[in-house]
Amino acid sequence: MTDLDQEHDKAERPLQETVSFAFDRMTVARFRQTFPNARWNDRLWAWTVPGKTARQRIDRWLASEADRRKPFEEERGRDAFEFEPILSPYLQVYDSGFRIKTPYSKAVVDELRQVPFARWNGDDKAWEIPFSSYDELQHRWETIEEAAKRAEPEERRKRAEARRGTDEEARSKRRAAERKKRRLPVASDALPPLGRPVSTLAYGIVVVDDVTGEFVDPAEIAEHHPAAGEEHVWASWRTPTLDELVQTWPVRSEPAEHERLRGWWQPTIDELREARRAAKSRERRRIQSTSAGSATMSSNPGPQG
Repeated sequence: MTDLDQEHDKAERPLQETVSFAFDRMTVARFRQTFPNARWNDRLWAWTVPGKTARQRIDRWLASEADRRKPFEEERGRDAFEFEPILSPYLQVYDSGFRIKTPYSKAVVDELRQVPFARWNGDDKAWEIPFSSYDELQHRWETIEEAAKRAEPEERRKRAEARRGTDEEARSKRRAAERKKRRLPVASDALPPLGRPVSTLAYGIVVVDDVTGEFVDPAEIAEHHPAAGEEHVWASWRTPTLDELVQTWPVRSEPAEHERLRGWWQPTIDELREARRAAKSRERRRIQSTSAGSATMSSNPGPQG
């Protein structure tokens, strides 16, 4: 079987989502009854659930399990919060628990995903944590808050000013200039599939539209593509659309070393989640920009005939 055949085979595998929760024999039994096809993943330390609607079904199950939590567990969480509260502008208390709103930070998301029964509320753009999970939230809060502070626009600006005129800034500008060329070195004997999202070390998930066949000069691009060799050729790429990312199925394991060396691999579930989040943000900005432009044209109809 060729590499392309293997990638096609991987792409045919069903989409899967992950979920983790505090271990309890009865909770696990209810989970397995609801998700008979779920499997435990030792590497992710979480359960994986296959299916295109897995995320929605998991969220419904988490909500139902939160409702099942014994009253004393909720009370214990409330008491713990009252005795040793988390005082932070990023945390709000509501009837069922806590809402957490921070600037986007991958570190924050990674930490909150480890809190039992944490769920993302897309309408309110906030994470919701039940009182019963307060102990774990408190245990992780220092890391969460520190990452949130670093993600604040003002803090990002300060770090950018500190880099001004440094070697780091010069490297950043060279990276940006290389990225604008929209080119990617790929192994000539293992070309990526055209028109389909693939992961890359330098640019995340992209769609390769064309392979020029022009051989790269490894010495010229060593700073940006250190794995590229004399048998690599240039490919042109673009940013994938949200629809393309939604229709892409992830692989079940991390890419092997030879996949990284050739310049591309089939995306993992974590890579797809990050790319889909970014694509949704781009789509929202596009819609808002279009709506603002239409409103401006309506308010300024121009000269009348």
